[in-house]
Amino acid sequence: MTSDAQTNHDTADDGVSALPEYSMRPIEAGDQKAVIDLFNYYVENTFAAYPEQTVPYEFFDFFLAIAKDYPSVAVEDADGRLLGFGMLRPHSPIPAFAHTAEITYFIDPALTGKGLGSRMLGHLAQDGAKKGITCILAGISSRNAGSIRFHEKNGFTECGRFRNVGRKGGVAFDVVWMQKEI
Repeated sequence: MTSDAQTNHDTADDGVSALPEYSMRPIEAGDQKAVIDLFNYYVENTFAAYPEQTVPYEFFDFFLAIAKDYPSVAVEDADGRLLGFGMLRPHSPIPAFAHTAEITYFIDPALTGKGLGSRMLGHLAQDGAKKGITCILAGISSRNAGSIRFHEKNGFTECGRFRNVGRKGGVAFDVVWMQKEI
């Protein structure tokens, strides 16, 4: 664990554990297999990840490269099992956009809808604000209605839509751009 790790004990209103005990810390090299396995679940089963085919473990290096010098988060349970991961990355290399970041995150599908995504977003937004980020963008497949609802619930507003720019499994989709100022 790094010194900025957080540990949480979440319970539902009825006293039943809504989420397992978990901690948050920056993504590390040792997360490679778990991160790519989780990402590949979304590649194979959803429109949340855009590749047509699963990616090799070396794709993890791409994640590290695009998020270099930006906040990232790995969420793990008490046994060290990855529950989710996320990162901010530059929206543009042009200095005029240095205060704007794009966000990416993926959560164990068994744990979606339980508040973990909101906590990851809050963690990344807080760390991003410390680095001067004032605007977070999310590019979401129009076929991922759950993610669009999640972002709306968490203060994002739709700010643009690129129609029919994506295609996965022979199915066309729009990319919905959402924005949150922090």
